[in-house]
Amino acid sequence: MAKEEPPSVSKDLQELQRKLSLLIESFQNNSKVVAFVKSPVGLYLDKHPVLALTVLVFVAMSAIPVGFFLFIVVLTSLGTLVGAILLEGLVISVCGLTLLCVLCGLGFVSVAMSGAVTVSYMVVSSLIHYWFSLSRPCTQQASSVDCQLAMKSADFEGLYQE
Repeated sequence: MAKEEPPSVSKDLQELQRKLSLLIESFQNNSKVVAFVKSPVGLYLDKHPVLALTVLVFVAMSAIPVGFFLFIVVLTSLGTLVGAILLEGLVISVCGLTLLCVLCGLGFVSVAMSGAVTVSYMVVSSLIHYWFSLSRPCTQQASSVDCQLAMKSADFEGLYQE
């Protein structure tokens, strides 16, 4: 049996939900976001959410290695002014190969993470659906088809009530 939450926790959660909905609404109303979503790339990613999640995870995880690589390029370019042309080529080549290896590893990790998130989403949603279907059992007098129709109509009624 669950303990009842104090009213302050409930109010805090409602305030947090209101703030999050305002943040999401501000993102959705941003002109740059709207332009990207209407672009061919945005439409393609909208049709392929797993790929969009993979791209997002890859970009987020590769920002630090790419930034570090660019930092090294700038430092070695400054070294060129001093006359270390051979050293710059060697360092950029080694860093480029290192960046290639890191990005390949991050690509694999981002695919694995997005797959894990997708699978966990499917499992959790199935468990929630199963849990809610058990919490509304049909009567024994109704036939199997009537029971399924009653459950589906109850699901749709729950969607439109506020």
